[in-house]
Amino acid sequence: MNAFITKVSGDTGAHHITPDEHGRLVIQGLLTATLPTKIGGDHNVLARTVNFEFLRPVYSGDTITCEVTIEKFEKKENRISIMSSFLCTNQNKKQVLSNLRSICYKFISKL
Repeated sequence: MNAFITKVSGDTGAHHITPDEHGRLVIQGLLTATLPTKIGGDHNVLARTVNFEFLRPVYSGDTITCEVTIEKFEKKENRISIMSSFLCTNQNKKQVLSNLRSICYKFISKL
């Protein structure tokens, strides 16, 4: 899987293609960052602002859990606005990715 992501992303940093002393590769950060965006997909919204803080590397073989908190879900005249925060942790409960706030919009067109 990592070879595919490396090819698609073009991110060929040595840490992505050369295993460490435990035989693990560092996974591209933006692959990990796709996990919290699922909430936008669930509500069919477009991301407007997302700030990621990469706290530690994610390695091949890691299991990542992402908890998303909806801070605000607001229906306006022509859009739905979602504000959320998230925290992703690995199987050892170590934080790997977080943010303070994401803003997503779904524009509603009137026909």
